[in-house]
Amino acid sequence: MNRIKRTFAKLKRDKKKALIVYITAGYPSLAATEAIALELERSGVDLIEIGVPFSDPMADGLTIQKASEASLASGTTLEKILRCVKNIRKKSEIPIVLMSYLNPVYRYGVDRFVRDAARCGVDGAIFPDLPPEEASRFEKAEKGLAFSVIFLASPTSTRERLKLIAKHSRCFIYYVSLTGVTGARDSLFPHISRNVRAIKRISDKPVCVGFGISKEEQARTLSKIADGVIIGSAVVKVIGKFRKKKALAQEIGKFVSRFSMAVKKA
Repeated sequence: MNRIKRTFAKLKRDKKKALIVYITAGYPSLAATEAIALELERSGVDLIEIGVPFSDPMADGLTIQKASEASLASGTTLEKILRCVKNIRKKSEIPIVLMSYLNPVYRYGVDRFVRDAARCGVDGAIFPDLPPEEASRFEKAEKGLAFSVIFLASPTSTRERLKLIAKHSRCFIYYVSLTGVTGARDSLFPHISRNVRAIKRISDKPVCVGFGISKEEQARTLSKIADGVIIGSAVVKVIGKFRKKKALAQEIGKFVSRFSMAVKKA
């Protein structure tokens, strides 16, 4: 059982929900990424998504696009990100998932990526542009390793497609709450509760909701519906605001701790 499954098993026993936070690797620096990751754990985060910056992030809104652009400009590479995770692992056992587009991984080599990622302490990966029908190469590569690909379901996913996604997602199912790109939204979409229930009728795997969540009230509401809440652009925006401050990690911790309280006390 890898770290992700252990974490969700413990949360279920404790009748708690997961808080998952996304940060862009190398924004504003890889050293900052390490410090922020450790602060996120101290602030009540259960799982960290580390985004691999890419020049054409089709699923990301303006906030993450800008962070990715700045990270790439500073020389961030997939190799450096894996070393960053390896450094985090010296101090933490929090589950870590990489969120990447396929291009950087294909360039690196699929088998090599899965092997090296697992060796460095990465627990899994999310690819917005990888459908489960095309995932056999990754699934073969991850056999015998504590590593798994997590697939995304969306508001437009049919029942048959949800079954396919549930079959291939070993650790949890990532439900995209909206049709469109990432980015903070002022209100939640009314279909979320209905669609999460539909997934849960198909699978007993944890369902976590992401995209568009920016307020504590939204996180509190969603934690009553889903098994986990994913915060991304809202956190990256705060990183951008304090990126030149020495107390960057602490500021992120303060911001995220409010979401942690909202999710855990729902």
